[in-house]
Formats: sequence, C-alpha cells, structure tokens
Amino acid sequence: MTDEPDRESGKREIAGVAVSSTGRRVFPRAELSKGEVAEYYAAMADRMLEHAGHRPLSLLRCPDGISEDCFFQKHAGQGFPDAVKTIPIEEKKGSTRDYMYVASAEGIVGAVQMGTLEFHIWGASRDRIERPDRMVFDLDPDEGLDFDKVIAAARQMHDALGELGLDSAALVTGGKGVHVVVPLRRIVGWDRVKRFARDFAKTFARRYPDRYTAKMSKSEREGRVFIDWLRNERGATAIAPYSLRARPGAAVALPVGWNELETLDCANGFHMEDAQDRLSRACPLGRPKAHGIGKQVMKALDDWSKD
Repeated sequence: MTDEPDRESGKREIAGVAVSSTGRRVFPRAELSKGEVAEYYAAMADRMLEHAGHRPLSLLRCPDGISEDCFFQKHAGQGFPDAVKTIPIEEKKGSTRDYMYVASAEGIVGAVQMGTLEFHIWGASRDRIERPDRMVFDLDPDEGLDFDKVIAAARQMHDALGELGLDSAALVTGGKGVHVVVPLRRIVGWDRVKRFARDFAKTFARRYPDRYTAKMSKSEREGRVFIDWLRNERGATAIAPYSLRARPGAAVALPVGWNELETLDCANGFHMEDAQDRLSRACPLGRPKAHGIGKQVMKALDDWSKD
C-alpha cells in the first residue's frame, strides 16, 4: 500500500520502504520519476521474485537519473537498507565478498531507494550457488540488422536446443536483442554449463556462418547476430525478467511466448504498464520444463556438432 506523498520533502512510503526524492525525474524523456519507478517495482515484486529473488545481483544504479552517472554495484555499500540482503561468496582469487540479493518487495524497493534502475541476476540461487539453474544465450544483432533476423535466430536456437533435449523460453531485453533462457535441473556445476553453452553457440554459428557469430570481435559481427554465451560463467549476470532498462525510453525486459515473439518488431517496445497488464497471465518463463545437462545431453551435443 502506498501512502500519500509528503509534497514538501518528496518522501513517501512504498512497499514499506521510505523512498526519498520521489519527484526526481530519473527518465527525463519518458517523464518518469523515482517514485513511479518504485511503485512499478512494488507492483511487480512478486513476479520478479519468482525469477530474481534469492540470486546474487548486480545493480545498475543511477542516483540522479539516466542523464547523469550510472554504475554497476554487486557488493552492498554504506546506506543500503537491511531488506537488501547479502550472501558471502568466494571469488576467483580465493577471497570472500558479500554479494547482494533480495527476497522481498521491501528489498527490491529498497534497492530502488538507493537509485537502482536495473536488476541483473546470476544463473544460480543462493542455496546452491555452485549449481546453476538457468542458462542464457543473448542474441545481440549488429547495428542496422532487422529485428526479424533476431527472431529467426531465437526460434532456430529454440528448435536446436529442443533437439538436444532442452526446453527454452524467450525474453526481449528492452534493448536490441533477445535472450533464449533455458531452465536447468541443478545436477551439474558451472564448468559443465559453460562448456555446453560455448560448444553449442560455436556449433550453431559454424552451421550458419552468414547469419551468426559466437566471436566478440566487431569485424566478425558485421551483418550478423552475435550469440553471447559468456553470461553462463560463474559470476556473470543477465538482465532480470521485468527489470526496467536505464535507457531513454524506459523499456522493460519482458518474457514473451514464442508465437508472440514472431509478431514483434523490436526488443524495446514494452514498458511499465505493459508488464503490469501481464500480471494476470502466467509468465512464459514458467512454461519450459527444466532439464539437466547430463551425459545424455552432452552426447547429443557432441553428435549434433559433428553433423
């Protein structure tokens, strides 16, 4: 429940959080205030927590709005509310740092109070941090490439993953591309998931060299869709479903069904009201069944890569 605003201070309570500077325009072109962003995330909290709750986060903070400095933060700093929780995670060099996660509407809105506009998530939950439960392929088109080429890539990838025994869903990123999201049973670690993602992406690109590339270099990406498989490394993140994007149009990263995807003409056409209108429907990310990347799937990938 949202209280009436204190018009002198610009403060009000949203989802149990005292949000300050609610009238500050954080999206100038879209004419959206910090208070409106907090209200959006409060309304979407239950749906977001299904996909972003209890996962290590990287937050894109824009305390003065997208026209000013924005920065990523994954470790809680001074001033963060208690509802933004932390979990100790060992890093590559052996040191341990506290990473942020949220488990409630208060946590999500508390992050917004600290200037957060975007939420990015790990591919594993905090209860089994070494066992990923999602794999993501980010399909990023070269400048000027029509969106129907990205749609075709996503659909082709969905079908190819299906041949290997894996289900997938689609998410338009709110930017230029599409994420193909694969839910996983938690039976293997990061190395296996990364290996599968790498080998699958490279084989996929090798089969259709005029359409796709799995290499990051700009020269390789010219006229093609880049298949970014590196979001499946330990510590890597991907945009959270239903997160806003800190870009002028204030688009939302939105899960869509495969049939709906084929009707779209861009990846940034959904906004806050569109996401809220979908709360009465089941989330498309809940449709595919989670499978494990076990020996049978790896053998299928090996056979497929030799065809």
